[in-house]
Amino acid sequence: MSDPLLVLDLGRIAFRESWALQQRLFELRGSGRLPDTLLLAEHPPTVTLGRSGRRENLLLAADAYAGRGVELVEIDRGGDVTYHGPGQLVGYPILDLSKRLPDVHKYVRALEEVMLRVLAGFGIEGARVAGMSGIWCGSEKVGAVGVKVKNWITMHGFALNVDPRPDGFELIVPCGIRGKGVTSLARLLARPVDLDAVRQPTVDAFAAVFGATPVKATWATELAGVTPWLQAASEPAGLLAEVC
Repeated sequence: MSDPLLVLDLGRIAFRESWALQQRLFELRGSGRLPDTLLLAEHPPTVTLGRSGRRENLLLAADAYAGRGVELVEIDRGGDVTYHGPGQLVGYPILDLSKRLPDVHKYVRALEEVMLRVLAGFGIEGARVAGMSGIWCGSEKVGAVGVKVKNWITMHGFALNVDPRPDGFELIVPCGIRGKGVTSLARLLARPVDLDAVRQPTVDAFAAVFGATPVKATWATELAGVTPWLQAASEPAGLLAEVC
């Protein structure tokens, strides 16, 4: 059997709360107290600015984002500015790359491969664009990647646009790339797509790309003190099947 992968589906969760959970699990993975883990999440409207982000790619003042009900968060991942919101599936792998894939560039390509496989399952051919991370359909980005890797332990990850409202992306220059658009699975299929229809295909694709076996965290209650979200995720509704 391939190496186990703990999968926790957090549902809709505030970005800062999921970030705090990532940071704690990052510490646990680095000390060997946690296996490789994949968090799945959906966020309320949030704009994040990465370490190399340029403020000119924020098209509103900070207080104007708050006035529209959008949280603005400066974070520790690579990349520029991005938008998260309802209808977007976000994956946060907490992995020890030294044991799986000790090459950051290949890791980013592997995350892109996950999204390519998910799209292919819906009959959509995505593509990479030289010099740009993420997955594209023509001149429009459908999936973004932004990661942090320290001592070979990963944080942050990928975001696949399933069926988000397009106006959220109009508040920024997505990923700092001008002259390019943003699309979604729903727009490409010309029909609504529920996020639940994409969760399991994403887990399957991730497991295949990284050679892992998704497993239920029967011992998750041992970590329940880390955050209320882990305690919630220890309930059956918050976990995928024992072998997903």
